[in-house]
Amino acid sequence: MSTTNGTPTAPKKIDLSSDQEVRWCPGCGDYSILKQVQTLLEQSGRKKEEIVFISGIGCSSRFPYYLDTYGLHGIHGRAPAIVSGLRSVRPELSVWMITGDGDSLSIGGNHLIHLMRRNVDVNVLLFNNEIYGLTKGQYSPTSPQGAVTRSTPLGSTDHPFNPLALVKGADGTFIARSMDRDPKHLREVLARADAHRGTSLVEIYQNCNVFNDGAFETFTEKATKPLTTIFVEHGKPLVFANGTRGIKLNGMTPVIVDTYAGGASLDELWIHDERDAFKASILVRLFEDPRLEGAMPRPFGVFFVNDRPTHEAKLTTQLAQARARKGPGDLDALLKGEHTWTIG
Repeated sequence: MSTTNGTPTAPKKIDLSSDQEVRWCPGCGDYSILKQVQTLLEQSGRKKEEIVFISGIGCSSRFPYYLDTYGLHGIHGRAPAIVSGLRSVRPELSVWMITGDGDSLSIGGNHLIHLMRRNVDVNVLLFNNEIYGLTKGQYSPTSPQGAVTRSTPLGSTDHPFNPLALVKGADGTFIARSMDRDPKHLREVLARADAHRGTSLVEIYQNCNVFNDGAFETFTEKATKPLTTIFVEHGKPLVFANGTRGIKLNGMTPVIVDTYAGGASLDELWIHDERDAFKASILVRLFEDPRLEGAMPRPFGVFFVNDRPTHEAKLTTQLAQARARKGPGDLDALLKGEHTWTIG
């Protein structure tokens, strides 16, 4: 901990780095995400003793080892249960959940949707690389249909999850997407997520350069990015291709239009409103294969925000009301219950 005249001050990035050797593969996108999280924590001004990182299983889940904060490396898919319990008893802490597409959308899928609906105040970073990297390259719940992997040598026949559509369906209150190769955008989205009171989920496209290299290349490379990505901002029209194209709504159907040479004016375009639940449901469905003719660009940014009461706030209120009515609790009486039986 840094000090000024003996008084603890907010940690610097070097203070937030643990003494553990970072053991991701050279070139892994996780390095970029770690750096942006450390930068955000430094800017937040919190003491590192007030921060907790909880993870499941996977390459992403090594994250707690590399930060000198409180942390716990959990078991596969069960990080939502751990963070829910922690927030219920220590609501003053800043709690982060680190997970991957295999960890949270396969064995942990049921836990994830209930974390969303309960709206526990935790920041969820979902690293999506469309592969099981830690276990050496099997297909994951987000691998595209036809993906040839070590467990699908003839190509996957499964339809992949759309993670943000799943989160929207579970009534998530903060839904966003960014990517490892756009650090400025990622840092901005993480700051918004951290400021949200409730479950914030940020899907991060993360390149696994060993087992699935280039999975998101069309969204990150200079030659293709303008046509395949659209960065949404609250109150601004949906434009892409360096401003030459946009998206308008024909009823509730999105269509691509030109914005130059007599095409659609900016006033005609879809204006992004991150508080509009119905339009957010459309936005998360812009998930077509970018290689297809006429495919919609993939959106990035904050899709939806809803200020719904958090799980722990409702729990605290309920306990206070119960104490006001009945006084201090009696654990023995609770365990005994109202009905007893004598046997024998």
